[in-house]
Amino acid sequence: MSAVNAKLNRHNQSPRKMRLLTQLIKGKSVDQALAILSLSSKSGAEVVTKLLKSALANAKNNFKIDIKELFVKEARVDGGIVMKRGMPRAFGRSFPIRRKTSDIQLVLEAKPVLNK
Repeated sequence: MSAVNAKLNRHNQSPRKMRLLTQLIKGKSVDQALAILSLSSKSGAEVVTKLLKSALANAKNNFKIDIKELFVKEARVDGGIVMKRGMPRAFGRSFPIRRKTSDIQLVLEAKPVLNK
C-alpha cells in the first residue's frame, strides 16, 4: 500500500501556529480530522482542511483507494523561507521583522487489516 501525499509550500503563517493544528489530526481517521478542523477556531484550520481534501482527491483519483479506510499517518510542518522586512524606528534606525512561512506535508495511508 502506497502512501498518499499532499504538500503546501510557503504558507504565510508561522510553523509554530500551524503545528498546533497538525498535532490535533495526527493519527486520526480522515472523518475525525475533518470534524476537528471544522470546529477549530484557528485561522490555519481552513488551509489544513483544504490540504486534507486535496490529499483525499489524490487518493481517490490517482490511487483508487477507498477514502473511508484512510487515516492521517503523518502531518508535518517545517519552516519555510523567512522574508526579512524592516520597521522604521526612532533616529533613522530600523528594527528587523522576520515574516515566517510554513511548509506543510500530509501523508495519508489506509488502515492495515489484521487477520486473526
